Amino acid sequence: MSWQPCDDPKPGDAISCNAIEHIIVPRARDLGGFEVRRALPAAEKQMVGPFIFFDQMGPAEFIVGQGIDVRPHPHIGLATVTYLFNGEIVHRDSLGTELAIKPGELNLMSAGRGIVHSERTSEAARTHPSRMFGIQAWAALPQTHEEGEPAFAHYESKDLPRITGEGKSVRLIMGELYGARSPAAFPHDCFYAEAVLAPGAVLPLDPDYDERAIFVVAGDIDIGGQVFGPGRLLVFRPGDRVSILAVSMTRLMLLGGEPMDGPRHIWWNFVSSSADRIAAAKADWKAGRFAPVPTDLAEFIALPE
Repeated sequence: MSWQPCDDPKPGDAISCNAIEHIIVPRARDLGGFEVRRALPAAEKQMVGPFIFFDQMGPAEFIVGQGIDVRPHPHIGLATVTYLFNGEIVHRDSLGTELAIKPGELNLMSAGRGIVHSERTSEAARTHPSRMFGIQAWAALPQTHEEGEPAFAHYESKDLPRITGEGKSVRLIMGELYGARSPAAFPHDCFYAEAVLAPGAVLPLDPDYDERAIFVVAGDIDIGGQVFGPGRLLVFRPGDRVSILAVSMTRLMLLGGEPMDGPRHIWWNFVSSSADRIAAAKADWKAGRFAPVPTDLAEFIALPE
């Protein structure tokens, strides 16, 4: 494969800069010593491909005895896509899954018609200072799969393809990109990857999908002579090739895909093409009709009033 086709724009070319449709600055929320920055949905853009939520979790540092405690809560109509750079999170769900995710691994939980899960720091990790830094994205399920059976899949870092060379290292998390395909199955054409670039490396992003974006996790990049720092989601127009020049050591998330089959309603942890389905999910959670997490029964997050 070729990293950079011969007709790809060169860094500094205005074509690359003009390809940027939106520059989204995430909204920060403090969850009690643990900050989440949400880039999607935004006023400018609800979804990029199937990706409808995009949260940067941390970076956070915890002293002995502390960690994250996201109590059991429900989802419908989406898949959670969890990927860490540092730390560890124990995932538990109503299917009976209990598993720790570590850096470079993928947790892919498809809610379908309904699932409940929790995310916590393990007791072992609380015995020493720890760090946590990662991304959790939500991918809207196509209408054909919104009411499907809930499912969970875990992929170790060795399972996810890596493309390396010329100062670039890309780990493909979902979908197809740069001639590689992830083993993680998702029922909509999309791509999701982590890219680590050395200073001076150039990463092309061809218009293989109608909707594409990059999120700058760390470092600075140059696109068409304009420099962008961490915490920016750059959404590109369809049809233009883009070249990303790493000004410093850089980490990016690449995401996108084909447009979804219509807009989505979003309320709390629920995503659906039907407003009535959201209302039904609200009533079901309030009435206790979701299946519980069998290994995390002591508490849960109540329906917001």
